[in-house]
Amino acid sequence: MHSSPQRGHGHTHAGPVRRVWSAARHVVVPHSHDPTDRVDPAMEASRAGMRALQVSLAVLGATAALQAVVVVASGSAALLADTLHNVADALTAVPLGIAFLLARRPATHRFTYGYGRAEDVAGIVVVLVILGSAALAGYESLRRLADPTDVRFLGAVAVAGLVGAAGNEIAAQVRIRTGRRIGSAALVADGLHARTDALTSLAVLLSAGGAALGWRWADPVVGLAIAAAIATVSWSAARHVLARLMDAVDPGLVERATAALQDVAGVVGVDRVRLRWIGHTLRAEVDLSVPPGLNIERAHTIAHAAEHELTHAVPRLTAATVHAHPARNWVSR
Repeated sequence: MHSSPQRGHGHTHAGPVRRVWSAARHVVVPHSHDPTDRVDPAMEASRAGMRALQVSLAVLGATAALQAVVVVASGSAALLADTLHNVADALTAVPLGIAFLLARRPATHRFTYGYGRAEDVAGIVVVLVILGSAALAGYESLRRLADPTDVRFLGAVAVAGLVGAAGNEIAAQVRIRTGRRIGSAALVADGLHARTDALTSLAVLLSAGGAALGWRWADPVVGLAIAAAIATVSWSAARHVLARLMDAVDPGLVERATAALQDVAGVVGVDRVRLRWIGHTLRAEVDLSVPPGLNIERAHTIAHAAEHELTHAVPRLTAATVHAHPARNWVSR
């Protein structure tokens, strides 16, 4: 009876990256429904994602460079595994950065929903790069286990492990907080991976301790443990990214959308609610029942009110298509 494809109002009520910054900027802002008076939320999210990638790339790049120097001097297989992985983590910023840049491009006749899905493709690339680093680290650790060598400059190896842990935790904080704020599954997956890397970097301390006790096998064994940990977290990240590609959403979002629609005046039934992620923004398709006998203008008003309420109720929802049709067997009360 009525179909109302319309761009959402772009209201996002998510918190910023830093708590102090949140307290400073998260004040009450009047809602504006004029598209010319607001910043496109998808564009703003892409910029936030780029800033997070730039910060984490700089931190992980510096961390890997310092560790590489110590690897050459010490010959530690465990530290080599950690360094290889930090290099891979830094390089994952490249596909994600490309995806965020693509997301800024407008929709075309060929890509009618825009380029937001590039972010999910980037998530797969990230997982593959990380798995590759785990395989390389595991191979090198096995080689060192078959032919153990003495680890030199144990103090420097321990310090490098601590630096790796600190660098990864900083990158994790930036990526996870920003990813959750803008709804980026790929960025969150990358951040969770960096957080696990912080723990694996601390394992380098065990390698240094074992070498100090004269256990030549300790260093390659720790290297293998690090490689195994990397592979485990990569599998978890892969499941998250693949679920997004299959249009999986949090059931709680569907329940929230349904509850909001049921409260709209003139809606007598919510027949279907479908949500899907396009990059780090949500789109909705809704079927509503309205009293039979309404004219087109009234049906349009109800559908528009439903779309308006929906974009306020569901975070990061930027567009909704609402279809209103006459209710069957409906009796006015």
